[in-house]
Amino acid sequence: MVISQHSCLSGKCEVQLETDYAPGLEKIFGLRPTENSYLVGDVDGLIPTYISGSYYLNGPALFSHGEFHYRHWLDADGMVCRLRINQNGVHFANRFVRTNKFTIEQESGRPVFRTFGTAFPGDILKRGIALESPANVSVYSFHGSLLAFGEQSLPWELDPNTLETIGPYNFGGKLNEMSPFSAHAKFDPKTGEMFNFGTFFSGAHPRLCLYCFDYSGNLRLRASHPMQHPSSIHDFGLSRSYFVLYISPYVLDMNAMTRGNISVMDSLKWRPELGSQLLIFSRETCEYVASIPLPGRYCLHLINCFEQNQRLIVDVIEFERPLYDQYQPIPDLFSDAPAGGPVRFVVDLGSEELVSRHEIAYRLTPDFPAVDPTLATEPADEFWMLGLSNAEHRGRKFFDELVHVRWDQCRPAGIFRAPAGCYLGGEPIYLGSPDHGEGAVICQQFDALREESSFLIFDARNVGDGPVATLRLKYPIHLGFHASFHSSLRNGEAIL
Repeated sequence: MVISQHSCLSGKCEVQLETDYAPGLEKIFGLRPTENSYLVGDVDGLIPTYISGSYYLNGPALFSHGEFHYRHWLDADGMVCRLRINQNGVHFANRFVRTNKFTIEQESGRPVFRTFGTAFPGDILKRGIALESPANVSVYSFHGSLLAFGEQSLPWELDPNTLETIGPYNFGGKLNEMSPFSAHAKFDPKTGEMFNFGTFFSGAHPRLCLYCFDYSGNLRLRASHPMQHPSSIHDFGLSRSYFVLYISPYVLDMNAMTRGNISVMDSLKWRPELGSQLLIFSRETCEYVASIPLPGRYCLHLINCFEQNQRLIVDVIEFERPLYDQYQPIPDLFSDAPAGGPVRFVVDLGSEELVSRHEIAYRLTPDFPAVDPTLATEPADEFWMLGLSNAEHRGRKFFDELVHVRWDQCRPAGIFRAPAGCYLGGEPIYLGSPDHGEGAVICQQFDALREESSFLIFDARNVGDGPVATLRLKYPIHLGFHASFHSSLRNGEAIL
């Protein structure tokens, strides 16, 4: 199938033909998911016996209000899903996060707030300078609470069993509704601490905020540092000793956004001539440590960071240019996807020099990388990610590959490609056995032909063999962003 794209350059209008590599993708973005809670009875294959606990997934799910349709993948209201897996079977539940945005717009029956990629006449910004969060990016458990995160805003607390929204979470009053707070909190599996960052976007005085919360949920440390430019930063890395941020020259024009009634997406400018940098801070004190200059490339997600032989290793997914413009217009995503793939940087902090850069031979615009969470901040030799099999070709496409990567191999160790007309979503979460001898990976799949959603479970080291278990849902759901898993196994025994 080919689709036409109109291009007007220098007053001359041309029609370009592009192949549609994602037939039926419009079905998932036109979906209005219903909230449900039920036992999953349609299971093919065998779920590994060591998997016991709750898998949570968050992502944008509601893309329209009546005749009004959002333009960008990041615009829609967040919906959290839960799979509870134990000896009694599999239970699924999903609910929208009842943010201020969701509640007010549902009561009004129309869009009210400007979103990341969509501005409209009369739209509202929070205090005139910020987006009202749809809480649609990630979901994590911390200090006994389940938290749904959006971009640059405080999370919303949910009931971990029913997924009902409890309310905004301000860490015991230590932060307020305008505190910048990213969707990518990091957790130390050994200390129980949570770390995060946020950006104060200002044309004159942009600042980077760093946070550390102890295992009891108390704010241990907060610091603020000036930034050279108001750069858009989505994620960061954490090692045993350091905060690590990959700063790309993707610069937000706050005046344009707040005074010009345009979206965040349209206020972002790609300025590769400014260069990129690895910005490193002490994890213990949040003080500045080093800045390592890099060519002007783009990083949306980091994979892992750790220290070895007096050096800092920073694993990232690096692209030639930003990705956010590929999240629109819905449903024709990734039509001109930038080349990119996994990169490992080795940094000598003593000399503040980049020692080496190692690139894996997979350039098909991968995203949503995940390591074994027990190895966060420690050496991790492998990870999993999603990829676009047709990334090198122009035309609409979506994630259809699950990729297993080992850093000691120059090419992927294994690739699963979804059947034609099927698309993958959700960060591929690693689930390890208690003795660390086995491991599985879970992600979701949408079958556009059958309009059917399922969760796929793979042998982590043999993803190319296909799923060992397929959990088919009763009703289709959105394709999610980030996920987490909370085990109910201790010493090999279920505790549910």
